[in-house]
Amino acid sequence: MTTIATAMIIGASSQLSKELARQLATQKVKLLLFVQQPELLTEFAQTLPVSVEVLPLSIAEPAKLIEQITTAWQQENGAHLVIVNTGMNGYDATLPWQLEQDIIDVNVKGFAAICHCVFKLMTEQGYGQLAAINSIAGQRGGPSMAYHASKAFAANYFEGLSMHAQRLKLPITISDIQLGLLDKAALQQNQFLLAPLDKVAKQILIALQKGKRRVYVTKRWRFVAWLNRLLPEYIYNTRHWKPKKNQRK
Repeated sequence: MTTIATAMIIGASSQLSKELARQLATQKVKLLLFVQQPELLTEFAQTLPVSVEVLPLSIAEPAKLIEQITTAWQQENGAHLVIVNTGMNGYDATLPWQLEQDIIDVNVKGFAAICHCVFKLMTEQGYGQLAAINSIAGQRGGPSMAYHASKAFAANYFEGLSMHAQRLKLPITISDIQLGLLDKAALQQNQFLLAPLDKVAKQILIALQKGKRRVYVTKRWRFVAWLNRLLPEYIYNTRHWKPKKNQRK
């Protein structure tokens, strides 16, 4: 199959990244998949009907991951689309610092290093689209402090990159994909908010094709995000800690 474009997925081990790769492959897009353990993705890559390279990603080592991305970029002579789907989350009521540090290292330092590197490469290339799988969790604080704060950082970092692209007058599209709280919806078995993975990936790719600056996926999460922003703190905060009533058998 002859490819028509090249896309990089940085952080390709998640189920969502794999579904994005599958759908991009059906559109004849050549893929470069960056993961921490490339050997675990080799079998998956072989199932795709296009040329696929699986490359290492040292997410906790900014200098090394910049080198990895730059080398692949130069060997491939650039890319049309780069999707960043790196992220770490976790919660421990005892609040160990190591967990906070790990989240910051991946979601802030690693994320910024990736996006800064890719943006500079796209400015040299003169065009491109940089997208990040982000989360509406960044709108407010939450029990996983570092995670919520890191998603706010990511959203603001992308807004800054968009401003730079406009200042440089280059056709570089910066797309912030605001995912709903899908893990929470799955845990609560909320069918209204829980969407099939192929639908989530499809909506993301449609938004990217339209060059959207920011989009909520799936679309119904836009209402949840709007409501989330409006809640006063005395309601937003206490709802996390309100004890559940004992259910009688």
